[in-house]
Amino acid sequence: MCTKEAAVGERVAMISLHTSPLDQPGTGDAGGMNVYVIELSRRLAAQGIAVDVFTRATSSTLPQVVEAADGVLVHHVAAGPFEGLTKGELPGQLCTFAREVLRTEAMQPLGHYTAVHSHYWLSGQVGALARDRWNVPLVHSMHTMAKVKNAALAVGDTPEPVSRVIGEEQVVEAADLLVANTDAEARELVDLYGASPDAVEVIHPGVDLTVFTPRDRRESRRSLDLPEDAVVLLFAGRIQPLKAPDVLLRAVEVLLRDDPSLRHRLVVPVVGGPSGSGLEHPSALADLAADLGIEDVVRFVPPVTQGDLAVWASAATAVAVPSYNESFGLVAVEAQATGTPVVAAAVGGLTTVVRDGVSGLLVDTHEPRDWAASLRRLIDDPTLAERLGRGAVAHAQEFSWEHTAELTLAAYQRAAGRMRAEMAS
Repeated sequence: MCTKEAAVGERVAMISLHTSPLDQPGTGDAGGMNVYVIELSRRLAAQGIAVDVFTRATSSTLPQVVEAADGVLVHHVAAGPFEGLTKGELPGQLCTFAREVLRTEAMQPLGHYTAVHSHYWLSGQVGALARDRWNVPLVHSMHTMAKVKNAALAVGDTPEPVSRVIGEEQVVEAADLLVANTDAEARELVDLYGASPDAVEVIHPGVDLTVFTPRDRRESRRSLDLPEDAVVLLFAGRIQPLKAPDVLLRAVEVLLRDDPSLRHRLVVPVVGGPSGSGLEHPSALADLAADLGIEDVVRFVPPVTQGDLAVWASAATAVAVPSYNESFGLVAVEAQATGTPVVAAAVGGLTTVVRDGVSGLLVDTHEPRDWAASLRRLIDDPTLAERLGRGAVAHAQEFSWEHTAELTLAAYQRAAGRMRAEMAS
């Protein structure tokens, strides 16, 4: 369709099939990927690159097209029943979704899109078809990978099916360029999926540094009805075994068992909603808090906006990210940008996002006593907490969506070059 020499970056088709960038992060399938897609799209549009995001419609009341920002259109594609369809059932709707995406492009002038950027393997399957039909490069972001997840399953979590593994392998083979969040993810793509090192580009996600910025902690606590002198240990994210909020609760039980006097000033907000296999037992975390005898210090908060999340993070003594795996760990960067140190599991992208001893603390295990010991260091040593808070702000400055967009645009251009070379060979 469009000529090979067309300038890449004029209009990008962004495919995010299973979760909409307009959804509230923190529950269901909405999380860091939602933030990634909308923030990257906005920054690309700010550089003059129009973006059309294609996502599956989950309600009959949704408009067919929504202008999410100047230069960013979100297309709600009807594919399967609007509600009640699990992520595991979505592969059966790939053909319908792809047909509607191709139909949208067919109504536009020749060469309407100059690149396709797909997110998660389901979208990659559609992106591969669009690449061949439109004759434009396919750039793909995995976000999570079945082989990595299955190698580090949380207790009670469900392994990813073989069909997903095969689908991911197919997308890796079809993509002109793969975007990895970190060096660790790049190695996983090469070692586990056989990707060519030359076809992998490491581009860190960003953080909105105008939203996540240092604020007065006492003022943040007052606005959230938290005691100014409280010890606030925050978890923010989807409540599912992979994210391991139970590790924080079990660590809190250890803290209180070792020091009962801490109980009167300890607050443990859990900001988010059930997701993934956590949907099977939506009250499991609350039940655990009761079983551990710590329900009086745990406060469950529904998912909040990015602005409100910034207030929660700035109010915290520390933000805990005990996930069993993270391709990046956006919440950890966002928390650090507010000046709050992060205690994180030393897994995946978190080893890049958190600088141990500089912007936070990394924990090598998921044992509650090890987590309690790391959290105790920040509780007992305000000087350490303040130093890590300053380091957190400085470290977060390395991650901005503007920089992410610049590198991604260069990746589109590189992918186009790879595609031209392949066609010429």
